[in-house]
Amino acid sequence: MKFDYAKTGVDISKTEKAINALTSIVKYRRRGFGGPILVSHYAGVIDLGDYGVAITTDGVGTKILVGIAMKKFDTLGIDCVAANVNDLLAIGAEPLAMVDYIAMQKIDENIVAEIAKGLEEGCRIANITLVAGETATLTEMINGFDLAGTAIGVVKKDKIITGKDVKPGDVIMALPSSGIHCNGLTLARKVIEANGLSYFDKFGNKTIGEELLTPTKIYMEVLEIIKNCEVHGLAHITGGAFRKLKRLRKDVKYVIDSPLKPQEIFKFIQKLGNVDELEMYRTFNMGMGFLVIVPEKSVSCVEKFGAKRVGYIDEGEGVFVKDLRID
Repeated sequence: MKFDYAKTGVDISKTEKAINALTSIVKYRRRGFGGPILVSHYAGVIDLGDYGVAITTDGVGTKILVGIAMKKFDTLGIDCVAANVNDLLAIGAEPLAMVDYIAMQKIDENIVAEIAKGLEEGCRIANITLVAGETATLTEMINGFDLAGTAIGVVKKDKIITGKDVKPGDVIMALPSSGIHCNGLTLARKVIEANGLSYFDKFGNKTIGEELLTPTKIYMEVLEIIKNCEVHGLAHITGGAFRKLKRLRKDVKYVIDSPLKPQEIFKFIQKLGNVDELEMYRTFNMGMGFLVIVPEKSVSCVEKFGAKRVGYIDEGEGVFVKDLRID
């Protein structure tokens, strides 16, 4: 059986149409102090004088279903922090604080306590405070539980990185992912289940479930990169994978001609589900969780922080990985 994301019920194009339907209606902008200076990017930013407050929101997604199957919840909080903090970093904002939202079919204090362990560790890594949160019992709406959060950060207004400075000749550098992160889990789960495998089956030195639950990397080194190196663009590779580059400039061509070697979990999913290479790069981070776009002169600077050269910016438009057009 040949798998793709749409066949599992997740259609990225329909999601984009739904987002457009929402944003085409919700257009009101606050006037005066606290008005918006950046919208529809990885994070929004509101004006507070010399500084902007960046805001973003995201959840853990169906990675939770793997945690439920394995009765392992202590790393999901890290994923929740990472999903939000990495989006703040993607515009050059320093993360400050976040709130969490846990909706449960039936309140289970033991599960909440395990989730809290991950939230605590994520906050420690990101150097942020969990300042508040909400726990809801939604017996008739939720099957299991959902976990999401909202984070804020701060950035000097003249230091916001939107990608507007990206230009042909720039170099695309990649920071490695820790694995599958939180995106494409529906496709991964369906492939595993359709082949009669269990999350408790061996995968190297781990089980399949343990590999899928590897926490999302929190890319705090990005703050040091933008402090020490000239950076033109940043991209957190999440839902939609490398199509996310079009959140930067749309009128240039992104060419990833030397991608990092994907971790074994991606090869495993691709082979098991007979998934096309194109679909893999449209769905997963494929070992590259965060991209930094810099001028040639800054390559050696960014390399000091563990980034590898994987591509370049060219004249034209579109997103390409090797000979595949992703967008």
